[in-house]
Amino acid sequence: MNLVRTPQSRCRAAVAWCDITPPIGIYHRMWGAALHDQATGVHRPLEATLLWLEPGAPATGEPQVIVTLDHCILDREELQNIRQAVQTATSIDYDNILITVSHTHGAGWMSRTRSDLPGGELLGPYLDQLAVKVAKLAREAQARVAPANIVYGTGRCNLAAHRDYLDAERGRFVCGFNPEGAADDTLLVARISDESGTTLASVVNYACHPTTLAWENTLISPDWVGAMREVVEHSEGGRVFFLQGASGDLGPREGFVGDTSVADRNGWQVGHAALSTLASLSPPGTEYRYAGPVVSGTSIGTWRHESLSDDVRASHSAWHWEQLVVDLPYRHDLPTIKQTTVEREHWLAEEAAARAANDEALVRDCRAQVEQRTRQLNRLNHLPPGHSYPLTLRLGLLGDAIWVFVPGELYQIFQTTLRLRFAPRTVIVTTLTNDWQPGYIPPASTYGYDIYQEVIAATSAGSLELLIESISRRLTILLNQITAASRHER
Repeated sequence: MNLVRTPQSRCRAAVAWCDITPPIGIYHRMWGAALHDQATGVHRPLEATLLWLEPGAPATGEPQVIVTLDHCILDREELQNIRQAVQTATSIDYDNILITVSHTHGAGWMSRTRSDLPGGELLGPYLDQLAVKVAKLAREAQARVAPANIVYGTGRCNLAAHRDYLDAERGRFVCGFNPEGAADDTLLVARISDESGTTLASVVNYACHPTTLAWENTLISPDWVGAMREVVEHSEGGRVFFLQGASGDLGPREGFVGDTSVADRNGWQVGHAALSTLASLSPPGTEYRYAGPVVSGTSIGTWRHESLSDDVRASHSAWHWEQLVVDLPYRHDLPTIKQTTVEREHWLAEEAAARAANDEALVRDCRAQVEQRTRQLNRLNHLPPGHSYPLTLRLGLLGDAIWVFVPGELYQIFQTTLRLRFAPRTVIVTTLTNDWQPGYIPPASTYGYDIYQEVIAATSAGSLELLIESISRRLTILLNQITAASRHER
């Protein structure tokens, strides 16, 4: 083998961003164990970053808008409002607008359903303004779109750890660091640059729950994502465009704390790993080719970055986006709304009794139980009727890369399987896109062990495997079609 090719794409692109930090005092409680309701300050600002993509010549196709927000979960209606605002502002097709979140649990629970709670009166105005801000970003990016190169790289970072831990003493699984569990340490990066070589954005695609900060934290925070951004942007310039991977069973080795310095330390770890990988990228439009021996103290084999052929450069402009719907069957033991409502009322009464007795520990436990049922009711009320959940996802083929955007929270096996099957293409996997529902989608092997993600899953065992196979088959067809078309052109 006498050459090494770096995965690349050629298209038109633009990036825009803004601060979306909520006001201090807004409803903030994200954790069942939290005793506070309102944010008392700001650790680091929250951001919205928008990436506008269009096909570059000779490819044709429709623009795509991808927005990443420093939030944990947004209700489906809020995501629809933002997408509608972007469509109105730019006339881009609604289906081509993708809204995803970093999943930071330090941002708080931004839902209008919490408007009657302390600080909840600030939620509606904040969310209304969020849609306005994102629409403005879309207009800015649309006006600046220009030819761009994307170069991809694969690195490693061991911040992410398996988080399904068996508490042997108590005979139950808990959600926390499992030192013996396998964890995908893949960190994908991409440098998006204009024709002059100036960096527009550094894409960082990594799977790790931003759950460094938990119930003891009362500050608005992007968790580790904020410090990671700071590290990369300081060195690379441009903006960081973070995409959360399949992290259903992955979280930081050190997490669930109230100390913001731990979140920063976790972010520095990912940031420096990203910088190391970005530094290894080849210049766009080149390949690394063996150039022959040079006689010195011995014969030295030399390599050089050389310009790509016209055919290869043309292949980097390949462009195809489409929507795919996969019906995932509901589990047969899905709780009912009536059952969950009765349980919630029970725990509300228990919480009132604990408060009357001034038992703070019991108040915390009861509040957590109430919160669990409240969230379960929200999930059940948002599930479409019928026997299955119609999961809508987005597939994109850009030159040498495959971009996959899915709703919900998926286990790491989703991304590791797709990347193995479609190597050497870069496969960027982004979860929590356009909806949190149907929630967690764990592999069949986790069912029946009382693991948190499986307990609250709405879909049945085998759903993740069905999703992987459906996507794999569709991608195989698309890639074969692209290969056949390329041969025909030649």
